[in-house]
Amino acid sequence: MTTYVLVHGAWHGPWAWERVTPLLHATGARTLTPDLGASGDRGLHDDARTVAAALDSVPEDEELVLVGHSYAGLVVREAADLRPGAVDHLVLVDGWAGPDGASLFALAPEAFVTAIRAAASGDGWRIPPPPPAAFGVTDTDDAAWLADRLVPQALRTFTEATRLTGAVDRVPGTAIHCRPAAYPFDRFAAALGYRTLPLDGPHDVMLTDPERLVRLLLDGRGRPMPSENRKFEV
Repeated sequence: MTTYVLVHGAWHGPWAWERVTPLLHATGARTLTPDLGASGDRGLHDDARTVAAALDSVPEDEELVLVGHSYAGLVVREAADLRPGAVDHLVLVDGWAGPDGASLFALAPEAFVTAIRAAASGDGWRIPPPPPAAFGVTDTDDAAWLADRLVPQALRTFTEATRLTGAVDRVPGTAIHCRPAAYPFDRFAAALGYRTLPLDGPHDVMLTDPERLVRLLLDGRGRPMPSENRKFEV
């Protein structure tokens, strides 16, 4: 049995994986989708502890694949560093990632940091969600679905630097990076020694093309994939 622990990115929630989980279940896998929280002044370390708690719930005899999307790339690396013996494989999906001491703001371009800080200037600690187009979601129905669900993000999640002992670097890693790229997610991952896999699609590819994302999740673990000529049966 393989359990995929799927961790959503900034402004999102566990619902971000709703189109992915049935496809993984159809292959016999189990999934967990921890909620990083939609309110309150929290930081990256709080989110990493939330994920570590989810890892603790997975039986030791199950293969565990930890997946982090976008901001959660930093979160899952810190969580895996806390529980290196529990994680068999780490997968980043268009994920921010770096060594010990990296934060999202340290990795992001100055223009991004300036825009986010300006957006958070109202109450100083939370960032309102950007429009769906910022995540590459342009289909009218999908954009409306996403806009209804996006939530504010705590600023500290972007400013706190990861605390890593180096244990996470002993966990094998794969990075799925979407093209065309908004940010150099492939380079972040390659610098950590991760295998990189390209996927043509927007940043929120788990919403727009979950089947192709699942194919890469399965391929990255050496699992059989359904035929390219038919849909997944769910």
